Amino acid sequence: MTSRPPGPGARRGAGRLAGLLLALAVSLVVLPAVPAQGYSTYLCTGYASCESKGYSHAGYRTAGQQMYWRMYAGHNCTNYVAYRLVQNGMPNERPWTGSGNATNWGEAMKHLVDGTPVVGSIAWWRAGVPGGGSVGHLAYVEQVVSPDEIIVSEDSWGGDFHWRRITTSGSGWPTGFIHFRDQQVEAQEAPSITGDAAVGATLRATPGSWKPASSTRLQWYAGNTPIAGADEETFTPTAAQRRNRLSVAVVATKKGYADGTATSSRTSKVKPGTLTTRSAPTVTGTARVDEVLTATRGGYEPTPEQTGLQWYADGSPLEGATTARLRLTPELVDKRVEVRETATLDGYRTSTVAVDAGRVAPGVLVVSEPFTLTGKARLGKTLEVGRGTYAPADAEVTYTWRRDGQVVTGSSVGAGGRRYSLGEGDVGRVLEVTVEVSRPGYTTYTGVLGTDGPVTTRSSMVVDAVGRTRKVVADVSVTAAGVAEPGGVVRLLVGDREKVAELEGGVVRLRLARLDPGTHRVRVVYDGTDVVRRSREVVRVEVPRR
Repeated sequence: MTSRPPGPGARRGAGRLAGLLLALAVSLVVLPAVPAQGYSTYLCTGYASCESKGYSHAGYRTAGQQMYWRMYAGHNCTNYVAYRLVQNGMPNERPWTGSGNATNWGEAMKHLVDGTPVVGSIAWWRAGVPGGGSVGHLAYVEQVVSPDEIIVSEDSWGGDFHWRRITTSGSGWPTGFIHFRDQQVEAQEAPSITGDAAVGATLRATPGSWKPASSTRLQWYAGNTPIAGADEETFTPTAAQRRNRLSVAVVATKKGYADGTATSSRTSKVKPGTLTTRSAPTVTGTARVDEVLTATRGGYEPTPEQTGLQWYADGSPLEGATTARLRLTPELVDKRVEVRETATLDGYRTSTVAVDAGRVAPGVLVVSEPFTLTGKARLGKTLEVGRGTYAPADAEVTYTWRRDGQVVTGSSVGAGGRRYSLGEGDVGRVLEVTVEVSRPGYTTYTGVLGTDGPVTTRSSMVVDAVGRTRKVVADVSVTAAGVAEPGGVVRLLVGDREKVAELEGGVVRLRLARLDPGTHRVRVVYDGTDVVRRSREVVRVEVPRR
């Protein structure tokens, strides 16, 4: 882009002016033509017009008559942004040597250039790109709407002062952004902490006030060390922070601005606190002799170094009863039992909480392993009660046998009543035994054990089978001890042929006809009943031809 002198007077003595310009190494930039509509929109033009619409020229209307960073005064993009940077606190001295043309700003200060717009950063166009003209262009970033949209203020050689909106759509987005002295969020009022700095006491932090208004995040510190997880407005010191001074650091963020940071004043050293009962201890179980009471420890804030339990009866400590479980013995009957838990922590007052477990009632005998009945319900066998496990162990056990509900005594019962020998009088009957465990002062335990069904007896079968012409005739007699006349079904089988008949008075005759002549294997099966057990016989019978 072609440079031009500042006015008609400069044409006289051109050599002297050229020497001066060379010594000052001043630069000027002509703003490129108005960018194509679609990515750039002018919001205002001219100092007065922009100001009337609420778009500030930051005092450049008058201050622009002075040169900044050795740039040409007046309408000039480089002088305008240099003025804004000096306003932001930078010295009025160009931070590099060499050309001051706009395109060289990004080259000379490339270590400060990236693609991220921030309020107060300098939008930079390299020469030859859309919006950059022949020597580049500069603008001051006033607002970052999004990563794809910014609002800038600018001045231009041979042009005028503007505010405009630039988007990434189309061409003309800045080549980069130079971060000399970005505008950051600033604290107008420092963060502060209120509350008593004591273990267990809640402190509250206020994040202060920030310009521009921003979102904030907090971090609590103990001394110079950040406290893990302590990033809320409230914080409750624990024993870990005792004797430390606390502070809160605040980071304020706003889109388009550099983050601002500030730290509150430190508190006094954190003092010892008072243990807080978060959940009281509890007692489960029944207050009855031989029952076990179980204490569940309470919860405290912060966690104690040590907790201890002690059981009491009617206000007096029980010797050795310092664990979570207490078995209630007979001597505690009718006494009121309670457990007391103490919680201790260095720097905290000891906490004691008592829980009433109630008055101890008389006991109930407990059978932990049940009594069992073994032996088969068959004539000639012996039924026996297996000893169970019960407490107290000195309780008395008695056995009462019954046949079809009627008490049975006599020589059949032995071994202190635990055994019973099954005789013929028991066949077809149901046997059961009642077991009682008793002890003075306890509720009696009663259990009933019985056989699965009636007592059974073995069957005995006599078979008289003969062959007749093309048939077999079998006379069958069944007997069973304890049963006068067995009933049931008898089956006569030859090969896959079968004849079935019912016993009558313990006997039956069966005939199986249409058999081939010769010797046949004959099977006779008595199926039995629910009392008389099954039996079978096999005989060989010769069947004559005629």
